[in-house]
Amino acid sequence: MKKNILDFLREEGVSGKIISEIESFRSFYKLADEERDRIPVPPYFYYGREIWEQAATALLGGENLLLDGPKATGKNVLAEGLSAAFGRPEWDISLYINTDASSLIGSDTFFDGAVHLRKGPVLRCAELGGFGILDEINMAKNESLAVLHAVLDFRRLIDLPGYSRIPLHEACRFIGTMNYGYAGTREVNEALASRFMVIHMPVISKESLKRLLLSQYPELKEDYASQLAELFDEIRKKCEGGEISARALDLRGLLAGVGMMRRGLSPSQALRLGMINKCFDDYERQLCEDLVTVRFPEGLSGEQVFR
Repeated sequence: MKKNILDFLREEGVSGKIISEIESFRSFYKLADEERDRIPVPPYFYYGREIWEQAATALLGGENLLLDGPKATGKNVLAEGLSAAFGRPEWDISLYINTDASSLIGSDTFFDGAVHLRKGPVLRCAELGGFGILDEINMAKNESLAVLHAVLDFRRLIDLPGYSRIPLHEACRFIGTMNYGYAGTREVNEALASRFMVIHMPVISKESLKRLLLSQYPELKEDYASQLAELFDEIRKKCEGGEISARALDLRGLLAGVGMMRRGLSPSQALRLGMINKCFDDYERQLCEDLVTVRFPEGLSGEQVFR
């Protein structure tokens, strides 16, 4: 059975006062049954007591969050976990170079012989008191994001031309994520950044990664969980040292690879599919292959990795 996220926070050592305030928030802001389908059920949780406490305290104080950090630091995992912990419906709003005001707020559309407002994800989130995840916020053009200024600051409203001013639901929060390492990213302007509380996400430690692996795959042998965590850390160090790109540093790929091992694929094949083959440079791919081979010989089967 999946662990309750508030029980998980207690195990992580998150302040009892903060957890009590989250419970009060959940009980105070009720949801209609049809809105509950949008409350996420995270496949795994973010490990890190201090980050949880900082993020939860900011949201309880009515602030919006900006999660900044390199690849594989768990920005989206934490954002989804926060929505689940607070019991709020979630809207995933992916931002990109062609994002404009209409795709965020909404636009007029014609049907049944009349003009109607087709509500965008920001407007729906604002009305229903959801948590809006502004994914890769620094990929959108700054002029497009300017429509969010009144949403994110003390005004907390959406002013639609031709319609009435729409105030945000008291429970509504926005969580932005950003990574300067991706192609197509740009600087977030000062006006937008000032509307967020900013958390610089730390890299996941070997100990936390091992705990994550064992929580997702309890039958995984502890020695091999340690080896996988060490492997991920080695690849990270190669990336930080400039020896390889960050393509192989894929936490989602690692977790998916362990799932394939459980289905019988050998560790070397599973890690190749989930991580190594994402390097398209022959030198990088061979270097990662060597790191895997040292810890997981070719003859090792998937069954041997599990109890």
